[in-house]
Amino acid sequence: MIDKKGTASFQLLIEDVAEIISGTKLHAANVEPLRKMLLFQYLVIVFEDDFLPRNASSTWNMQRESLLSLLLGSRKINYKSLMKDCLAIICQLSQLLHGEFSNHLELQQSTQSKLSRNCHVALSLSLFGVLKDTCVSIEKLLVMIMNLDMARKKADMEGHTTRADSPRTPLMEIILDELAYNKDSVPLFFKTFSEPKLKLEIVVQYLGKYITKPSVRTRKTNGYIEYETFGGALKCFSNKTGIKSLMKKIGVDVIQFLLAHGFQAQLSILSNGNADANISGDKEGGVGALVDLCHAFISAFNNFINTDAHMEILSIGKEALFTAATIITAKS
Repeated sequence: MIDKKGTASFQLLIEDVAEIISGTKLHAANVEPLRKMLLFQYLVIVFEDDFLPRNASSTWNMQRESLLSLLLGSRKINYKSLMKDCLAIICQLSQLLHGEFSNHLELQQSTQSKLSRNCHVALSLSLFGVLKDTCVSIEKLLVMIMNLDMARKKADMEGHTTRADSPRTPLMEIILDELAYNKDSVPLFFKTFSEPKLKLEIVVQYLGKYITKPSVRTRKTNGYIEYETFGGALKCFSNKTGIKSLMKKIGVDVIQFLLAHGFQAQLSILSNGNADANISGDKEGGVGALVDLCHAFISAFNNFINTDAHMEILSIGKEALFTAATIITAKS
């Protein structure tokens, strides 16, 4: 059982880690940041060892009694603040681990003697490893929380929840709001968050917030588009007016990141044999679904870039297009 002191301490630990990673206390020779990040990693392992078997049971009574559920349901923590700190950590780590960290270390080493410089390099390598492991741990924590949210939603629909299951804002909603509020965090978040199913769901819901939908539409209507899938989102890029509206709302670069990361996530899901997650097409599962996905992605991306002749295609967009074209060539 998690006591009140423990829940408050966990939130303070997250706040400390967020402050450390922001750069104000991040120095290779400072052992305290290492201690706190290693403690955080250990606690995530504890949560994981407790939660995963419970979640596998698909029994809400088991899931609700998990350490993670008890932590998030405690009145001693500010849930939204905790989640926002976790998102800040994963975005800051993404920034550090993809370039800024090495530059930061080079500046620190420039005035060191040869001996102290060698020691500094060793400490820096250790710190870099701890940062990478912290990044993995924060993603695991976010994934567990979203899985817990889905389990609660399922239990609620089946009538298994009670008053004791106090409602809270699903983490995915918080993520979508934070990414919408700070669009600069979109590439940082998606570059680091790798769980394909949840990543794809975030992409689809993010696009769905801004895609212009018909005022009245039913499944029986000709040309009906299922907006809640990545395939449906791609089909929306066949409308030039809709594309321009989307560009004004969220920006050209953000759209490219969403399309590319959505494609990567969908490709990963299909490659792992999850045929139930394929996009709409004439063929279902296997090679057919992969080829359908690649054709749909290339078509949507081409329609998108043709809307603006001066648009610069980002490297991630080029990589995704190359991957799609390669798969089509190989499977044809």
